[in-house]
Amino acid sequence: MVFSSLEFLFLFLPLFLIVYFAVPFRAKNFILLAGSLVFYGWGEPVYILLLIFSALVGYVCCLLIEKYYEIKVLRAGFLIISVVICLGSLMYYKYIGFIVENINALTPLNLEVSLPDLPIGISFFTFQILSCCADVYTGKVKAERNAVNFVCYVCMFPQLIAGPIVRFSDITEELREREHSPDNFSEGVSRLLIGIFKKVLIADRLGAVWSVIKAAEFGELSVLSAWLGIICFTLQLYYDFSGYGDMAIGMGRMMGFHYLENFNYPLISKSITEFWRRWHISLSSWFRDYVYIPLGGNRWGVLRHIVNICIVWGLTGIWHGASWNFLIWGLYYAVILICEKFIWGKALEKLPGALRHFYALFLVVVGFGIFDLTSLSEICGYFKVLFFLDGNGIIDRAFLYNITNSGVVLLAAAVFSTPVYKLYEGRLSEMKKSGAKAAVSLADCGVRFLLFAAAVSFMVSSSFSPFLYFRF
Repeated sequence: MVFSSLEFLFLFLPLFLIVYFAVPFRAKNFILLAGSLVFYGWGEPVYILLLIFSALVGYVCCLLIEKYYEIKVLRAGFLIISVVICLGSLMYYKYIGFIVENINALTPLNLEVSLPDLPIGISFFTFQILSCCADVYTGKVKAERNAVNFVCYVCMFPQLIAGPIVRFSDITEELREREHSPDNFSEGVSRLLIGIFKKVLIADRLGAVWSVIKAAEFGELSVLSAWLGIICFTLQLYYDFSGYGDMAIGMGRMMGFHYLENFNYPLISKSITEFWRRWHISLSSWFRDYVYIPLGGNRWGVLRHIVNICIVWGLTGIWHGASWNFLIWGLYYAVILICEKFIWGKALEKLPGALRHFYALFLVVVGFGIFDLTSLSEICGYFKVLFFLDGNGIIDRAFLYNITNSGVVLLAAAVFSTPVYKLYEGRLSEMKKSGAKAAVSLADCGVRFLLFAAAVSFMVSSSFSPFLYFRF
């Protein structure tokens, strides 16, 4: 089940909310947990036990880490147990095929393994559990005594499948006591509708263009079609993933939770360093706090700093998938970030803002070409077209057709990737204060209703379109 589906919006979510708000507060976390397990089991019932088992491992290890906090060997031992079990599950389900394939390629062995299906969201809930265990180990948070609260933290459906990666410290108080108010609910609904708009009316439309271009023979692509394709994919991924984040944050707010933002207009960045402060914030901050800083960060000299950056970004790349292109993508960013830190960062800051913005966007778009083209042969073939190395024409009819049919969506995607919506909200707030609150609120609701109606019409007429980050 996905958030942008008719069964979720018109069946699961209304029924869940009715039950959730009908019960007293002491039962709300239990209802949230039960609803989350139904949501997860809707598509993957076989992995409900894995989800619950992983959460309980984290719960028990946190309690034991805290209980034996003064005995360093035991405290470290229980942290290691949580890491081994949780990362072991992740390695098995996500990477076993990749590992065996490369062992067979590099050695005379001919290992065979039955490949399991990838449990949806395993990368996200594994990192949530590990972050909580690590924070209890360092004394940043107290272990949760209530098993329902802890398992609810791991399993709650708004952010279970594709994040954001929520830290236990961010919502520990709200698990025990939170405010349910009309304002919270209204703000949550508004954010949910924004996410639906991003996913259905922008991401899915641009994704259709990328699918056609990606499926074409490289020899048939023009240079402009190739660039249009990866630009469409970049915008599709941004609106798909940030749209999911908006829906997660919105539904969390409806239930009184305040999840942190996962995106902060990354496509307005003027460097790759800035881009990664704005894109998938919960993941980049997770690797910073739980890998980069424990490795020593930038404290032990330039060489060690460079090695640490490479390790973190290699892991960031491979976290996204068991394929060489993801590792290359991660190391691609490691090289750029190292260069910005030690070589051209100061010179970059002296350039005009427009040039810096073009520099960042160019590198991001190229990077996402590596990200989605899974085989090395595909990457090489596509990039030959991009950079005039294959003798292909500059423009073709396919480009003109796609740009004509998708021009409005591309323009909307470009506009809404800037803080223009914040300006709109600020203007609305000013107009409401001026005495026209009722009229402005009614007009705003009308606009949102029309966008929602348009999105629903596309859902009815379109085929199933899962969120891109479901596969991670």
